[in-house]
Amino acid sequence: MFESANRTQLLLAPSAAACSCCSSEPFSPSAFTPAAAELTLEGLTCGHCARTVEKAVSALEGVESVAVELVPGGRSRLLVGGKAAGAAVRQAVMSAGYTVVGD
Repeated sequence: MFESANRTQLLLAPSAAACSCCSSEPFSPSAFTPAAAELTLEGLTCGHCARTVEKAVSALEGVESVAVELVPGGRSRLLVGGKAAGAAVRQAVMSAGYTVVGD
């Protein structure tokens, strides 16, 4: 069906250049504004999920920084810096397709 002779061999990226969902580097929120809000999220499984939430929340008025501490398949932590309304942040997360745990 497919001939392997026609396939292009791709080189593996060095671990330092890996995408965030594949990176073995620990999360470090130190590059962000101190969190004004911290939420626990469920449903995130990879770096793409984290970036989707970060993009949705960062679009809100008053948000200065956003970071997701990803726990694939578990409970991840969302840190939001700035003066965005908590209800708006929750709605942005839910609109992105993820669940906010707790109050």
